[in-house]
Amino acid sequence: MSQALIVIDVQNDFCPGGALAVPDGDAVVAPINALMADFDTVILTQDWHPAGHSSFASSHPEKAPFEEVEMAYGRQVLWPDHCVQGSEGAQFHPDLVTRGDLILRKGFRRAIDSYSCFFENDHKTGTGLEGYLHTRGIRDLTLVGLATDYCVAYSALDAARLGFSVAVDLAACRAIDLDGSLNKALSEMQAAGVALKNHAG
Repeated sequence: MSQALIVIDVQNDFCPGGALAVPDGDAVVAPINALMADFDTVILTQDWHPAGHSSFASSHPEKAPFEEVEMAYGRQVLWPDHCVQGSEGAQFHPDLVTRGDLILRKGFRRAIDSYSCFFENDHKTGTGLEGYLHTRGIRDLTLVGLATDYCVAYSALDAARLGFSVAVDLAACRAIDLDGSLNKALSEMQAAGVALKNHAG
């Protein structure tokens, strides 16, 4: 019972046809479903933004999607509107098995984005997941989902910093790869002691 699978943001808006589609994003669904049987605990995360979120390019009329701005908490990529609370795009991919023990929603604070499932992008405001895992005695985490170089990597790096044993199964992840972000994320995860695997399915 000390191991958990954390499934990051496998939502319609991150899959082909979605508002912020990750290339080949829906290809993670089958391997993730297959992996679930190997874990006693499955946690699903869900990007859950209010309309007009500060990370949306539409909230910055002088900016275009994928440009960056300086926020109070640091640099922030501006994204197309995506995963708006209650929208079809915010729902899990219809083929994803959602038998999770916990669904954690993040990014719901209008003024700050949240890539990691542990902290908002200020790296200080917690989501409560750390306490949940400690309470359940879970120390070993495997992360999968979307996107490798943003929400998966940020979550893995935070988990390693918090002292968890962390693996990322790359066969069940896909990346945005914005200006070399994938290689940067892989290097940072390796340097932090995150095990990069390729075993799904």
